[in-house]
Amino acid sequence: MAQPYRLTATQALALIRENKLTVESYARSLLSRIEYRDATVKAWAYLNPEFVLEQARNLDAIPVEKRGPLHGLPVGIKDVIYTKDMPTEHNSPLYKDSVVPVDAAPVAVLRAAGALIFGKTTTTEFASTTAGPATCNPHDPTRTPGGSSSGSGAAVGDYQVPIALGTQTGGSTIRPGSFNGIYALKPTWGAISREGLKVYSLILDTLGIFGRCVEDLELVLGVLGVSDDVEAGRKSFEGVKGAKFGVVKTIVWDKVGKGTIAAMEKAAEILRSHGATIEEVELPPEFDNMPAWHAAIMAGDGRATFLPEYRVDKSKVAEFLVGHVENAQGYTRAQQLAALDGVGFLRPRIDEIAGQYAALITPSVPDEAPVGIKGTGSAAFCSMWTVLHTPVVNVPGFQGENGLPIGVSLVAPRFRDQHLLAVAKEIGEIFSDEGGWKSSL
Repeated sequence: MAQPYRLTATQALALIRENKLTVESYARSLLSRIEYRDATVKAWAYLNPEFVLEQARNLDAIPVEKRGPLHGLPVGIKDVIYTKDMPTEHNSPLYKDSVVPVDAAPVAVLRAAGALIFGKTTTTEFASTTAGPATCNPHDPTRTPGGSSSGSGAAVGDYQVPIALGTQTGGSTIRPGSFNGIYALKPTWGAISREGLKVYSLILDTLGIFGRCVEDLELVLGVLGVSDDVEAGRKSFEGVKGAKFGVVKTIVWDKVGKGTIAAMEKAAEILRSHGATIEEVELPPEFDNMPAWHAAIMAGDGRATFLPEYRVDKSKVAEFLVGHVENAQGYTRAQQLAALDGVGFLRPRIDEIAGQYAALITPSVPDEAPVGIKGTGSAAFCSMWTVLHTPVVNVPGFQGENGLPIGVSLVAPRFRDQHLLAVAKEIGEIFSDEGGWKSSL
């Protein structure tokens, strides 16, 4: 058997069910990996090894017939998500050592299913700024792991935990997924309860899930209650051969780098070689408004969201967020309403367009993770899908000029999350074999 820390969630759970691996021994392996790598990666905002092992022993003591579907599964939790037995600090001095004695809704669901809530992963301040925490990219510590779900992406990419939760308001799940060479899912907006997660924008915020294989994402998504409607006459995904995919570059294509251009071209080439049809999709011109509309909605929601912290002590709030509260960008309420109404009109249109294909293929990021950890990279290619509320999954497999991972995004209509993962599973296996990138960790 491989070192336990290298197991995927589904592999580990199978061994635990077969009594070939205890939760405690699995947790010890992960903790050893963290001890070895933490000085380099710095993925954790809070981790108490003794408490982790205590929880693990308690889980091992549960009779087999009373164990849940995720029994013993270690999960990292982004530090903007409440955990009843750990601090939630939001990477803010205003919330240092703050403990809210309740679990956020998704944490409560996972815990009830038997998951081992492992620790809190790092985040940018309130999951809202581009100023990175101290976390480094495990594949090159001179580079960012992305954000705002910095620690969740890095911890999963570095084999420190098999599953982690993040959030996305712009690109905070998909971008770290690409930069760390792992799968990352932003589900359909509203499919998973956000109760107990720090709010930035109720219109945009979505829980995110990180894993190293699609089966793990399917498992967790199912436990979180996300399923597709079974529609008469609609075929399930039957494989790449004969499937049709749409390539969408979007209005922000001018921000793309060489690495992502090469990844998109290679993805299309590989899929064609496996019998798929690839079509270029030119979105109607109304979609060109997406970057501006996303920015207006985010700024308008942030204006109300961060007023409490601003009133308490604005000197301890990032300048970017102070700008939201003070409306430094000068957005009018009319502009915010126009953005909300415009996006609302286009959501069913993107569902209709995406529904003509097995999935849309679009960039996850401009290129490889940029050098430096003071910033977390651009969300330019992600924000459109966030505001449209569609499910998106980053599929790894490609690399840039420096040998670092680059993923591509698959997009499906709203509430077609499980379909999207079925597509990602088959495509991901092909990209892993032929895309040119594999983790050397």
